[in-house]
Amino acid sequence: MADLTLALALILTAGAASAQPAPPVGVVRIAPEPVTETVSFVGRIEAIERVNLVARVNGFLEERAFREGQEVQKEDLLFIIERAPYLAAVDAAKATLASAEAAKVNADAQLARAEELLRTRDTSPAVRDQRKAEAEMAAAQVLEAQAALTRAEINLGYTLIRAPVAGRIGRAAVSPGNVVGPDTGPLALLVGQDPMYVTFPVSQRVFLGLDREARRDAERRPRVRLRFQDGSHYDQVGQIDFVDVTVAQGTDTVTVRARIANPDRRLIDGQFVSVAIEGPEPEQRVVIPQSAMMLDQQGAYVFVVEDGRAAIKRLRLGQPLEGGRIVVEQGLTDGEMLIVDGLQRIRPGQPVQGVPAAPRPARGG
Repeated sequence: MADLTLALALILTAGAASAQPAPPVGVVRIAPEPVTETVSFVGRIEAIERVNLVARVNGFLEERAFREGQEVQKEDLLFIIERAPYLAAVDAAKATLASAEAAKVNADAQLARAEELLRTRDTSPAVRDQRKAEAEMAAAQVLEAQAALTRAEINLGYTLIRAPVAGRIGRAAVSPGNVVGPDTGPLALLVGQDPMYVTFPVSQRVFLGLDREARRDAERRPRVRLRFQDGSHYDQVGQIDFVDVTVAQGTDTVTVRARIANPDRRLIDGQFVSVAIEGPEPEQRVVIPQSAMMLDQQGAYVFVVEDGRAAIKRLRLGQPLEGGRIVVEQGLTDGEMLIVDGLQRIRPGQPVQGVPAAPRPARGG
């Protein structure tokens, strides 16, 4: 009697277990969405205009007319070198020029007198030729004096060092009171701020693909977007403007350069950034949340609901996207029900009940 009771209890327990409802799982319906294809690289920001300010004449540095780190405009005064010796040199050159001009006036008068005397036969052709040579020599001395004055004025101008371009100026290497000259080296570095360059190496395989796209449609160039090391995105879009003419043999890459605006001065010369090259037009692609994806020795896979049961789908993945999502190149089709919640409670072939998954807040990329 006891054995009969035990057998009946086991049958009832098994029946109760089989009667349990399939566990609910959160699902989303697979639907392609527009995705802009991107390729990512590591790049470096470079200033378009980068000038080392160097003294072109010797003298005491009298004044530094800027604050280190400030932005300056083109032709702003930056350094003043002692001007008195060069002002004196200009005055001396002017005096030499005046003397040469006076000598030329006298030589021209002597030549005119000799020409007149030659016509009246009161002098010889030899004397006239000598006066002509003296006049020409006086004219040459005027030209030489004018050149000396120009050179003195140029050197005087070099005592005022002005900004050749607009940009931000760095630390001054020399303080006022020191003697500076062409051999002193850079007095300061001036770096242009807007726009900037970003340069990055591109493998030959990727480069050939970009080149094919550019040849197919020259009007729609790939767009260049930047992301900083803290994960934040830069709000300006750049355009590729230069591709190097050689391939680096050590890395088999081509250096590519893009030009990008920098109105808020967020880009700094020498800064490392992530560079994303975007295709010209978005394409319809299957996109899934990365939280729904799992990995094993065979690769990435997800669970979908097929005929009321959990089924595995192996994936070939594409590019990652913002918000913790990723493109699926192969393995899922439009309309399939992807399991995104309750993954820890299921196994392949297990009956499941798909219910719409609660929307999740997007995560920053």
